[in-house]
Amino acid sequence: MKNRLTPLARQLRQNQTDAERALWYRLRAGRLQGLKFRRQVPKGNYIADFVCEAQKLVIELDGGQHGEEVNAGYDEQRTLYLQQHGYEVMRFWNNDVLNNMDGVLTLILEKCGKL
Repeated sequence: MKNRLTPLARQLRQNQTDAERALWYRLRAGRLQGLKFRRQVPKGNYIADFVCEAQKLVIELDGGQHGEEVNAGYDEQRTLYLQQHGYEVMRFWNNDVLNNMDGVLTLILEKCGKL
């Protein structure tokens, strides 16, 4: 059965932010030490930015709108949902991805036990 969020996930993949595009370039095709990631993956009522199923890891990228209180509650709900379904969630600001990619990748590798 197709998830009702699949069309939206497809649209999000086609309209990536600069930070998503930059991180996806480094994660796709097993480029990060063979870890397989997917992007814009429907999970329940949410769409996870990046998912590594083998590690049960979700990576979320946050722009400035995520700092607003109204969005913070939604982000907390999504994180809680994902955690309840066995995923660990890492969150990074778009700015960190764009200005400190090596640091972001190092944290991901540490979380996956690859360092």
